[in-house]
Amino acid sequence: MFKPVSPKLNVTILEEGVLRFWKSHHIFHETMQQRKGGEEYVFFEGPPTANGRPGVHHVLARAFKDIFPRYKTMRGYHVSRRGGWDTHGLPVEIEVEKKLGFTNKQQIEEYGIDRFNELCRESAFAYIQEWERLTDRIGYWVDLDTAYITYKNEYIESIWWILKNYWERGLLYQGFKVVAYCPRCGTPLSDHEVAQGYSEATDPSVFVRMPLVDVPNTSLLVWTTTPWTLPANVAVAASPDVEYVTVERPLPEGGMERLILAEPLVEKVLGGEDFRVVERFKGKHLKGKQYRPLFTFLLPDKPAHFVVLADFVTTEDGTGLVHIAPAFGADDMNMAIEYNLPVLMTVAGDGTFIPDVRPWAGVFVKDADPSITEDLHRRGLLFRAGTYTHTYPFCWRCDTPLLYYARPTWYIRTSQFKDRLVALNDEINWYPGHIKNGRFGNWLSNNVDWALGRERYWGTPLPVWECDQCHTQECIGSVAELSERVGRDLSDLDLHRPHVDELRWRCEKCGGKMNRVPELIDVWFDSGSMPVSQWHYPFEHTDTFQQQFPADFICEAVDQTRGWFYTLHAISTLLFDQICFKNVICLGLILDGEGQKMSKHRGNVVNPWDVLNQYGADAMRWYLYTASPPGQERRFSIELVGEVVRNFTLTLWNTYSFFVNYANLDGWKPQPGVIPQYSLLDRWLRSALHTLVRDVTNALENYDVIGATRPIEVFVDQLSNWWLRRSRRRFWKTESDSDKQAAYATLYEALVTLSHLLAPTMPFLAEELYQNLVRSHDETAPQSVHLAPWIMADETAIDEVLNRENALVMRLASLGHAARNKANRKVRQPLSEVAFAVASAEEARVVETYADVLADELNVKKVRTLNAAGEAVAYSLNPLPKQLGQKYGSKFPGIRKALLEMEAEPAANVLLAANTLRVSVNGEDFDILPEEVEVRVQAKEGFSVASEGAYLAALVTDLTPDLIREGLSREIVRRVQDLRKTADLEISDRIRVYYQATPGLMDAVGAFREYIMTETLAVELNAGNPPAGAAMITDSFDGEELTLGLIKA
Repeated sequence: MFKPVSPKLNVTILEEGVLRFWKSHHIFHETMQQRKGGEEYVFFEGPPTANGRPGVHHVLARAFKDIFPRYKTMRGYHVSRRGGWDTHGLPVEIEVEKKLGFTNKQQIEEYGIDRFNELCRESAFAYIQEWERLTDRIGYWVDLDTAYITYKNEYIESIWWILKNYWERGLLYQGFKVVAYCPRCGTPLSDHEVAQGYSEATDPSVFVRMPLVDVPNTSLLVWTTTPWTLPANVAVAASPDVEYVTVERPLPEGGMERLILAEPLVEKVLGGEDFRVVERFKGKHLKGKQYRPLFTFLLPDKPAHFVVLADFVTTEDGTGLVHIAPAFGADDMNMAIEYNLPVLMTVAGDGTFIPDVRPWAGVFVKDADPSITEDLHRRGLLFRAGTYTHTYPFCWRCDTPLLYYARPTWYIRTSQFKDRLVALNDEINWYPGHIKNGRFGNWLSNNVDWALGRERYWGTPLPVWECDQCHTQECIGSVAELSERVGRDLSDLDLHRPHVDELRWRCEKCGGKMNRVPELIDVWFDSGSMPVSQWHYPFEHTDTFQQQFPADFICEAVDQTRGWFYTLHAISTLLFDQICFKNVICLGLILDGEGQKMSKHRGNVVNPWDVLNQYGADAMRWYLYTASPPGQERRFSIELVGEVVRNFTLTLWNTYSFFVNYANLDGWKPQPGVIPQYSLLDRWLRSALHTLVRDVTNALENYDVIGATRPIEVFVDQLSNWWLRRSRRRFWKTESDSDKQAAYATLYEALVTLSHLLAPTMPFLAEELYQNLVRSHDETAPQSVHLAPWIMADETAIDEVLNRENALVMRLASLGHAARNKANRKVRQPLSEVAFAVASAEEARVVETYADVLADELNVKKVRTLNAAGEAVAYSLNPLPKQLGQKYGSKFPGIRKALLEMEAEPAANVLLAANTLRVSVNGEDFDILPEEVEVRVQAKEGFSVASEGAYLAALVTDLTPDLIREGLSREIVRRVQDLRKTADLEISDRIRVYYQATPGLMDAVGAFREYIMTETLAVELNAGNPPAGAAMITDSFDGEELTLGLIKA
C-alpha cells in the first residue's frame, strides 16, 4: 500500500514535512559523504553580505545555483558546496555609521578605529539567522558549517600572498590618476564598482562665454554639466578636424557679440535666434588661442587658459568646445600631461570646496552649482542655463553621486594582461552566450588598471610599508614575514586596522621608520580571491586547492560581469594564467508583476516569505526557472508564482493522487522483472517519457535551465490531459487484466521518473513522490531521491515516429476543440463529422490510423481528411501595408494588386506552410514573406473551423435528433458523477439511481439506458421519486429539467 494522498494539496505543509525529513536524516550531508571518492564537481558560492536582509533577487540566484550541484550529485560526482560570507567593506561600515549617527570619517577616527572595526565585525553577521532560515526554506543546499569568512586572518593572509606575488612582478603600483571618488565614503572606486551604480540624474546644463584675450568682443562658447569644476578650468579643447564657425548675434541689452562653436551644433544651440556666420575654419586653427580665466582662486604654476586639440571632442552635444579641468576628468588629465597644463585641485576629500575658493568654501560641490551659475550670470559670462537628464554614476553602496578626482592611489596593472584576459575568456562557457563577447568581452577589451586602494577602515589592509625618510616601499606576503620584520611572533595578531598600522620597523636602506600605507584594498578583491583564500592557500590545504580549482560552475546576476565574475577572472589570469571558472550562468533582473523595477520607493518589493508561506519554495523556484531564459529580465509576483501551482503543480499532484488512490484500491504494486503488455498509447507515453529524460539530461549537461524545465511542463500536461484522460476507463474496470496492469505500470514509471527529473529543480515535491512511490515498498532503495542515481533514458523505448504521430494527433485534437468552442458546442454533445487539412500525405495517413482516437477525443462519429481545405473554408489574402509598404515603398500598390488577383487557396497554402510566395509585377519578381500577408479564413455554411499554419479542423455542426439524445445522455452521466462526489461515495461503490425529467431527457434515458448505467456504476435506473435519505440534485440545461437521486446499492 502506498500512503493515501489527498487531492487537496497543502504545499507549505508538504514542504515543511520534507524539510524535517532532510534534517532528521542529514540528507544534505549524506549527499557529500556518500559521494566521497567520486569525481569532483566544483561549485563556487559567490559570498553574500549578511548585514542586510535577503530578498527575492537572492532567492533567484540561490535557486539557479542549486540545480547543478544537485544534478551532478545524482550523477555520482562529489560536490562540496562550501558556502562563504563577504564581511568587509562599505556595506558593513555604513550600517555601523548609521547606528552611531556618524556622517564623516573624522567622527570614526575620533571614536577609535579599533572600536569601530569591532562593531563592524559584529554587524557583518547581523542578519545571518535570516539568511540561514531563508536558505534552508528554499531548499538551497550549501555547507554553511564550513563557510569561509573574508575577515578571518587566514583569508587575509592568502590575499597578502597574492598581492606580494603581484608586487614582485611589478603589477602593484602607486599612481596619481583621476578616479571615481565617493565624497560620502571618502574613498575611490574601481571601474567595476562604478559600473554597478549608474542611475538617471538631472544636472545643470550651462553654456558659458570664455572671452578671447586678443580678439575683442569674441568668446569661446563652452558647455558643461558640472559648473562646480569651472573654478579648476585651465584649458578648452577643440576637435582638430571639425568645422567651427564664428557667429555674430545681437545682445539683448544692445550691441553685438561674437561666439565660436562647432558648425554642426549651431542650429541646436542658436536655432530660432538672429545670427549670422562671419567665419569658418577647422578646429586646428583654434590651437593656442588664449582666453580670460573664469575664476582666479588658485594661481596656475604653468601656462594655462588656452585652446588645446583633442580627438575625444564630439559634436553630439554641447558646442564642440570642452572645458578642461585636469583634477576632475581622465581625459582632462591626459590633456594636462600632453600640454603640460597645471592641475588645480579646488575640492577637498569630503567633496567640499577648499578655503581658497572663497565664495563657496566648505560647500559641497554639487550644492554650489546654482550659485556658481548665478555668479557667471552676474558677470555676463553665462550664455544659457537649463537642465540635462542623463545617466550618471552613483556610489553603489551609499547612493551618493560620484565625483572624478585626481588622487594618489594603488593600482594593479590589469591592462597589461588585456590580451590574456580576452583569450582566456574564450575558454569559458557563458549562459547566455552573447555575454561572452558582448557585455563581458567588451569590458575586458576596454580594460583599465584596477584601482585597488580604499581610504577606509574595515577591510583587508594593503600590506605595503613605506619608509618615512627615503620612501622605500616593501610588500609583505605572510604573517611569518611580518613577524620576522618586527622581531616577534604575530600569529595571534588581528590583521585589521589599527593593529597592523601599529607595526613598524627600521628601514634597511636608510635607518628610517617603515610605516604601513593607510589604504585598505577593494572589497571586490576579497571576493575575487576566494578560490585561493578560502583554503588559506598556499599556507595549507594545497591538495584541496588543486582539487577545487578551477570551478566547474558559478552563477550570479548579470551585473556581476563587472563585479565578482570580473574579479575572479582578473585575479586568476594575473596569478595563474588560467581560467577560474568553466561555466557561468548570468541572471537578469527581477521586476515586479507589471514589469517595473522593484524598489522601496515604489513600494513594489516582494517579500520572499510572503510567497513561500502561500505557495512554497518549489513553485517559486519553478517560476524563476521557467519565466524567461536566465539572462533576461523576469516579472515576479505572488500571483505569478500561484499560477505555477494551479497550472503545473496541481496537474502533477492530481495525477499522482489518482494513481495512488486507484493502486491502493486494486492492491497494485510494482513488479520488477515483469514486462507489461503495453498498449499503443502506453508505448507512446514511454517513448515521450524517455525522450524527456534524454532531453532534460542533455539540457542539464549544457547548463540549459529552460531546456531542463519547460519540457517537463509539456510532458506533465500530456500525461494528465491526454494519456490519463484517455486511460481512465482502464483503471475503472473491475477486472484486473493485463491492460489494467500495463496502465498502472506505465503511470508508475512516469511518476517515479518525474520524481528524479524534478529533483534538481523541485526538490520538495520530488522527495514527496519518491518517498511514497519508491521507498514505501523498497527499503533497500536510496534513502532520498537526492541520494539516488540519476535516471538515464531507455533508448529502446524511444520511437520518434510514434512521438511525431502523437504530437500531430494532439495538435489536431486541439484544433478540433477550438472549432467546437467557436460553434459553442459542448464536448459532451456528439457531432457527425470532423475533417482535417494536414501538411502531407504521410500526415493524412496518421489521421486515418488514429481516426478512432480523434473520434473519441472530439466526440464525433466520423473522421476524415479534407480533399482540399477549400471544401470547408474560403481563403482571402490581406497584404499588410505597414510591412510591405515600408519594405517596398512605391512598389507596394503593384504588389498589393498582384496578390489580390492571385488564386487565394493555393497562395494561402504556401503562406500557411511558412513558405515565401513569389509574385511578379511588371516583369520583376518579389518573394513575399508569410508575416507580410494576413491569410483570412472564412468557414463555409455548416462548418466550424479552427486553423494553425497549414493545419485545419472543420467540424460539421448540424445536430440530428439522435445526436441530441446522445448528448443529453452524457449530460445526465456528468450530473450523476457529480452527485456521487457530493454523496462522498467510494470510487468502486455501486448505486441505485432515481430520476424525474422532461420529455427530451426521458427519450435520452430510453435510448442510452445501458450507457448511463455502465458509466455511473448503477445497478438500477428508476423513473420516479427517490427514497428518503437519498442524495439529490435538480438542474436545468439545454431547455430540459432533471431531478436526480441516488443511494448506495
